[in-house]
Amino acid sequence: MKAPVVLVTAALTAATLLAASFLIATGTRGGDVSFASSAGQLEVQTVASGLVNPWSLAFLPDGRMLVTERPGRMRIVTSEGQLSPPLKGVPDVWASGQGGLHDVAVDTSFAQNRTIYFCFAERTAGGGRTALARAKLNDGSDRLDDPRIIFRQEGPLSSGNHYGCRIAQASDGNLFVTLGEHFNYRDEAQNLGNHLGKIIRIAPDGSVPADNPFVGRAGAKPEIWSYGHRNEQGLAINPASGDLWETEHGPRGGDEVNIIGKGKNYGWPVIGYGIDYSGAKIHDRTAKDGMEQPIKYWVPSIAPSGMTFYTAKLFPKWTGSVFSGALAGKMLVRLSLNGNTVTSEERLLRNLNERIRDVRQGPDGALWLLTDNAAGRILRVSPAPK
Repeated sequence: MKAPVVLVTAALTAATLLAASFLIATGTRGGDVSFASSAGQLEVQTVASGLVNPWSLAFLPDGRMLVTERPGRMRIVTSEGQLSPPLKGVPDVWASGQGGLHDVAVDTSFAQNRTIYFCFAERTAGGGRTALARAKLNDGSDRLDDPRIIFRQEGPLSSGNHYGCRIAQASDGNLFVTLGEHFNYRDEAQNLGNHLGKIIRIAPDGSVPADNPFVGRAGAKPEIWSYGHRNEQGLAINPASGDLWETEHGPRGGDEVNIIGKGKNYGWPVIGYGIDYSGAKIHDRTAKDGMEQPIKYWVPSIAPSGMTFYTAKLFPKWTGSVFSGALAGKMLVRLSLNGNTVTSEERLLRNLNERIRDVRQGPDGALWLLTDNAAGRILRVSPAPK
């Protein structure tokens, strides 16, 4: 009768060791860990933890970071990981489903005007919509002064899904903002009479630039820059070309990387490479005249998130690459580029087993990541010491 007891004890011991090894390998204890990559071994350091579903990270000129938490908080975090209390002055957000406080961006003239922009789910009668606000970070860095909503999405309301809500500021100061199609209203992505499934372009005060593609067109919203999108979760300007790049979620398959052109139609839901969650067919075809093709798509889906172009020299082999977090894929994705062509893909940090919500290039040349969970972390990725 003793043999089974010994076997069970041995099995439990082996399971305990395996679990401990897994915790150490994935870094879930908060220690620094190393991962292989085409640029050599990577060191992943936990800079801060205890953030609840952190969504976006933006560096201030002094090296500190603004970080948003989806429940509706914004904090300042030092490069050493010290978290500030939540900033005062953040408007009420509707933290329900996929909605909450989302992207934050620092104005290109922040050193002179202390202006930031942030995007969030705003509750209104019957549902939610995407709103964009601007404010000034006060001198004490503990409050947002004069917060003002400068744009509100118009169209059928969301029950809690597909807000989009990424921001990119162009060199002329104008703002691009992604707006999801609220999941239940996918056909509205083709309707120029509302803002669902669109990327908009507005001035920093919320006004409409005169050269937007649909200004003066009857039945079209003048803020629209492009349309036919689903749920755009990454947005960045390619510093090599000045082009606007975007990633968006497909349904089951069909996540996309797109280069966004003025007035262009990106096809959702008419064309695409995925199927519905039920397995039902959504698209009649994958291409159609007058609709743009992605420069890359993923089947199955990885759920791409925040993206950044890498221009620093800390990883010289990666200069010129574009990085994207992945939520369902639980990894960091690097795409090698030749102009506007994706030449290869590298999947990084898979053993970390974390939903990566955002990725940014830091002033130190490292890659800084946010992990999307209730004990969210800020991670710094750099070359491992030799």
